[in-house]
Amino acid sequence: MALSPSATKTATDAHERASRSSSGFVHYQRQHAAEEDALLIHALQSNDREALGAFVQRQQGFVFGYLRSRLADPTDADDLCQEVFLRCLAGKVRFRGDVPVRPWLLGVARNVLREHIRRNRRRKEVEWTELCLELDTLSAEDHSNYREVHDWLNACINTLGQSAHDALKMHYYARLKMAQIAEKMRRSEGAVKLLVFRARQALKECVTRKSRISPDE
Repeated sequence: MALSPSATKTATDAHERASRSSSGFVHYQRQHAAEEDALLIHALQSNDREALGAFVQRQQGFVFGYLRSRLADPTDADDLCQEVFLRCLAGKVRFRGDVPVRPWLLGVARNVLREHIRRNRRRKEVEWTELCLELDTLSAEDHSNYREVHDWLNACINTLGQSAHDALKMHYYARLKMAQIAEKMRRSEGAVKLLVFRARQALKECVTRKSRISPDE
């Protein structure tokens, strides 16, 4: 049975009010959680180990997911995740109240990753991490679903043209210099640099596009 226009309007208004109420509650929850995190950080930087435990419990999955998506070895992700929180406890990094907690934690995690790359230059696995960090610098967006980034990036690499795909592989996996890649591809060094730059841009756009697709679509 069809509803009358007035009944339809009443139902629509009720749905909109419920949506606004739900949205407001979610916003309140996030704001409250951010305030609690800020208090926990200040407490743990005063050597409060109970605060550290509470803070790690709240944020460990997020930090580990970010690191794991950028590291080939899960053991490295475990080790570096611990290092991020130990730096918070030791006061080696100071929380600024003018930024949200998670972006601040990601900044700490990126610095830990960069140091990991410098220490392990000869390990072949770090090329993946290096590429991920370069894509991070290209993207202004802050995605929280880092556990999926690994799969997205692999899929996006496979969508590149053959020349771009080969150039990235030679640069990040074979560790060849641009001049060496240019010689193998019979192109100028400038052309190869442009090719790699455009390939990185294409990967960034591809990963960003995939991140915007909801699971239900």
